[in-house]
Amino acid sequence: MPSATGGIRNITMTRPRTGKLPLLQIGRLTDATEDRLHQEYSVTALWEQADQEKFLAREGKRFRALVTAGGVKVPSSLIAVLPALQVISTRGVGIDHIDCEAARSRGIAVSNTPGVLTDCVADLAFGALIATARQLATADRFVRGGTWLNMRYPLATRVSRKRLGIVGLGRIGQAVCKRAGGFDMEVRYHSRSERSDSSEEYCPSLLDLAAWADFLVICVPGGKETRHLVSEAVLNALGPQGYLIHVARGSVVAEEALISLLINGQIAGAALDVYEREPNVPTELLELENVLLLPHIASSTKETFADMETLLMDNLHSFFAHGQLLTPVIKD
Repeated sequence: MPSATGGIRNITMTRPRTGKLPLLQIGRLTDATEDRLHQEYSVTALWEQADQEKFLAREGKRFRALVTAGGVKVPSSLIAVLPALQVISTRGVGIDHIDCEAARSRGIAVSNTPGVLTDCVADLAFGALIATARQLATADRFVRGGTWLNMRYPLATRVSRKRLGIVGLGRIGQAVCKRAGGFDMEVRYHSRSERSDSSEEYCPSLLDLAAWADFLVICVPGGKETRHLVSEAVLNALGPQGYLIHVARGSVVAEEALISLLINGQIAGAALDVYEREPNVPTELLELENVLLLPHIASSTKETFADMETLLMDNLHSFFAHGQLLTPVIKD
């Protein structure tokens, strides 16, 4: 089993005497990082194999490391055909695309890249909040379409001094809270338990938080525990004057209920960076003017991708050099 630092007991971490460590890559990284991967490891890109199933059956036993990125799944079926696998390293903070239970049962260490994407995700969440309340995308189309020549744009909603509810007060939630201070917003939060390091008011009931908030920002991790946490009841509580800002994982929000409430004007609007079946976005959302739709780009900046991939590489190096990860996500 993995140790508390992400290492694996009773396995020698030394490199082979000849050649580079064999590594299987299933998720694309930036060109610079892929070049570095090839310099330091013997990399096989799974997507380049004509018949991936036959390739894995024949060669899967060679690979000691696997690299992926958010959204590219590592199911138990893949882990099963990699008997020598010791470590999985992913770019991004979310791990719901990895079958961590299957990895745990095999004593495979798993690392992600937390912390380095916090600011960019919080920036986008707050930018999306402003864009939704002030209808910036719709106003842009209003100008480009020539409508401004014939009429004034309708009034939008103020952001400053409004009520902000944050669902999940981890690193990203705290960063969103910090940004809200610049807009004199009143902040409350909901999480699994009250945080002793926060001065904001804790709301043990998500329903109560939604009913209180003008804006509800979703920052919790994905996975089974949070699936449809933001239920139809929670969305109803947010009400016709409330806005949903979603930068977590698509599975967290009951998407069909959200669509119905938006269509019927029971929620004022929403900004969505994630979806239940992305990149497939429901047609109903595409047709709504009160929804800002983004292509899962909360952490997608040059600077953040560089930082995440540096940490990904550092995790691999630390694991094979010292037997432990810098940012493990599976612990005893």
